[in-house]
Amino acid sequence: MPPRKPDPEGPARVAEVTAALDRGEEPPQAALRGAARYLLQVLERDAPGRSVEVRVVPVAAVQCVAGPRHTRGTPPNVIETDPLTWFLLATGRLGWAEAVRAGAIKASGARADLSAYLPLS
Repeated sequence: MPPRKPDPEGPARVAEVTAALDRGEEPPQAALRGAARYLLQVLERDAPGRSVEVRVVPVAAVQCVAGPRHTRGTPPNVIETDPLTWFLLATGRLGWAEAVRAGAIKASGARADLSAYLPLS
């Protein structure tokens, strides 16, 4: 199955969340969820594959990154985080290593490092 095409409303959601953060406000939850989902779709498009599962709980999950394909059970390479952390990572407002050190990401497996793909363009 080919990757989903990113939501055309996604850039507006990203802009809404960015504006809220720039004002020092908490972003609206609906906008944050939409932006996080959109940014996952962009990752899926930009890093096609099925060797890593990225979970943004409770928003969505995608499989990405070229390599051995996973077909059953829990994938060997899993990354899990929350919507705000994912937004910050995907937009370059937070570095991968910093997020890992802070415990904002749970990552397991040899391929569970997205630093080469972030920030998204």
